[in-house]
Amino acid sequence: MMGVRSSSRDRQLSIINHRCPGHTLVEVVTVVLVLSILACVAVPRLNFGAVWGARAEATVRRLATDLRHARALAITHAARNPDGFALVLPDADPCRRYQVIDLGSRRPVTTCDLPAGVQCRGPGRFAFGPLGNLRDGSDRHLRLRTQDQEYVIEIVPATGAVQWRRDAKNS
Repeated sequence: MMGVRSSSRDRQLSIINHRCPGHTLVEVVTVVLVLSILACVAVPRLNFGAVWGARAEATVRRLATDLRHARALAITHAARNPDGFALVLPDADPCRRYQVIDLGSRRPVTTCDLPAGVQCRGPGRFAFGPLGNLRDGSDRHLRLRTQDQEYVIEIVPATGAVQWRRDAKNS
């Protein structure tokens, strides 16, 4: 019995004498302070223009894809909807959103918001007929712009093909 008690007491003493590894509050505060100073130095040197450029290019790709989608819907649903589909920018200049609309029922199929910092200027109605062509009276190009880049989306009227490019004059 005695041997059991002494080994138990030895174990308790070894636990009391053994400290758990960890960091003190002073060490943690010092590390946070050093990291915050590094962040204050590094953040102003980041290239946020590249971030805005990537956002603008993603928006251009999405708009071009939605224009192609409106054209594909016009071709696919030509038998039941001879009026076609359109991508419309309903807001005033600069535009903040756009919609793909079923011209037969006048109902929106898709509504998308443009991200902050991306400005959309220019005409605002691109209607596709049942053959996929751009309908008469539709606009043929659209401009998107960020602080330092400008993109142009163009539609070939006869075929409805959608193309986009970075505008070299303003980049």
